[in-house]
Amino acid sequence: MSRRVSTCLLASSLVLALTGCGWFEIEEREEWRSQAEAACLAREDVRPTAYMSQRPRLDGPGTCGIDTPFAITALLDGQVRLKQQMTLGCPVTAMTERWLSEIVQPAAWLYLGSPVVEIESGSYACRTRNHRPGAKLSEHAFGNAVDVMSFTLADGRKVTIRGGWRGTPEEQGFLREAFVGACERFRTVLGPGSDGMHENHFHMDLAMHDSRGERHYCRPQIEFDSRLDDPQPLIGAMQPMVLPSAAPGTTGDRRALPPLPTLPGGGGSPVQAFPPPGLPPMSTSLAPVGTSLTPRTTSGLGAPLVPPAPVGGVY
Repeated sequence: MSRRVSTCLLASSLVLALTGCGWFEIEEREEWRSQAEAACLAREDVRPTAYMSQRPRLDGPGTCGIDTPFAITALLDGQVRLKQQMTLGCPVTAMTERWLSEIVQPAAWLYLGSPVVEIESGSYACRTRNHRPGAKLSEHAFGNAVDVMSFTLADGRKVTIRGGWRGTPEEQGFLREAFVGACERFRTVLGPGSDGMHENHFHMDLAMHDSRGERHYCRPQIEFDSRLDDPQPLIGAMQPMVLPSAAPGTTGDRRALPPLPTLPGGGGSPVQAFPPPGLPPMSTSLAPVGTSLTPRTTSGLGAPLVPPAPVGGVY
């Protein structure tokens, strides 16, 4: 009897080691992670600001951690607040700011007529993919992933991933621009309809799916024609804006936000017209979630979106 009990205890211990904290000890932290962080810092892609402070190295438990973590309260030099402070490594911080600047803000102006001033997001967490026992470590465990649950606009409106993905045509258009633009920049992007675990957020990370980092994993694949490449100019000169939280007569909350649309030949005077004159009206029928089409690629934004073999539960 004692032998049988000992065997059971040994088996139970092995299971706990593989599914609990012991699993973090088995999986190694790949060398490319430190190399990517060092290269990002050397290029000064991310610099400490009033909204972004460099913190001591994070190590453990196990192989979780970030060589040079940043504690972040706002992005784009304060233009986009974070509902919760994020802890991230340099590469994904830089890419998130690029995505916000190049895709999210222009799309917010185009479809919703107002810039994004806050996002609800998730960042570093020492855990496995989808919190599944025995799964590989999530990119969140290395500060190399961002989750975005919602966008708050300067006019007070809030667009959530859960509600907006199948919401009004304007919300759908905005979120699909954000999703497709993320697929061009990050190496893994998951959203509603991908695997049942991402119905309420976009997951975006910079995992290496091949030795050269050229393969991207983007789900679901959707049929969507971006309007951000339209030749008609959408914005004019930069205009400062006082956020609602600013005290009267103060400048502490003045932040350079994306400008208002301008009329062609109007000398840069901002107008509130939406959509901007000269643009075709937005279609009120968007492709259903799950329609298969590889999203567009843009010259200079990196490798084409070639889905690799399925990589299991993500992320």
